[in-house]
Amino acid sequence: MKNIAKKKIPKADEIAELAMKGEDISKFFTNKGEMRPPVQRVNVDFTIDMLKELDTIAKSLNISRQAVIKTYLRQALDQHYLSQKAAQ
Repeated sequence: MKNIAKKKIPKADEIAELAMKGEDISKFFTNKGEMRPPVQRVNVDFTIDMLKELDTIAKSLNISRQAVIKTYLRQALDQHYLSQKAAQ
């Protein structure tokens, strides 16, 4: 079997260093991605009972507690906007 070396993909910091040196870094970009807004971390207080409920749901779905919270919050926001739209 041939021993084929894989190309090392540089990390973002390494690409930034190349750019700072004035090197062409266009080969590292495919223009297939999408820009996403920055994430801002927030703290939310939950009761123990609510955390237990969230953990139960997360376990049954095999996802993290954070994923459950984000999913349910997104659904609630969508429902809010739909109800506002229907009321107009």
